[in-house]
This record gives sequence, structure tokens and C-alpha cells, in this order.
Amino acid sequence: MLAVLRLGDNAYGAAIRAQISKLTHRTVSAGAVYIPLDRLTGRNLLTTFTGEPTPERGGRSKRYYRLTAVGLEALRETRKMNETMWSGISDLPDSSAI
Repeated sequence: MLAVLRLGDNAYGAAIRAQISKLTHRTVSAGAVYIPLDRLTGRNLLTTFTGEPTPERGGRSKRYYRLTAVGLEALRETRKMNETMWSGISDLPDSSAI
């Protein structure tokens, strides 16, 4: 959902996959992107729309994704929860201290 938010109006499957790979420095399979996108859409966290056909795709249209109001609220809640969990931790201990 963060990749969809970051990409704005350019959030389609391949761009989302590239964004996640770029930010995580990991190879991301198509299934690791499209399956969660379908699930998030089914949970009303994302909505989809079809763009105009493009010659580069042989006349096929791209499926774009957008956050819904419910999805945006879920992101806010997740961010708040993560910030709460990290509060009070200034530095991670050295691995030798564990």
C-alpha cells in the first residue's frame, strides 16, 4: 500500500513491483505483488481502474491501483502502531550484546 501511495497516479503492477524492489533492494516476484494487490482490493483497501490502451503493451490497458479512504486509514494506523513500538528505543544493541 505504501508503494501505491508513493506512485500516486502511476501505480500499476509493474511500477509497484519496481518501487518495492528499489526501496527494499530485493528481487520481488510478480506473484508477491499481484496476489496481495488482489487481496487488498478485495478488502476495500485499494480500488482499481483501467488506463488507456498503449502501443507498448500491444494495445492492452494497464490496471492502476489507488488507495481508498479505508486503505489510507489503515496505513495511518499501521504507521502509528510502528511508531509506538519504536518509541523509547534510541539505538539497537550491538549483536554481541544479545
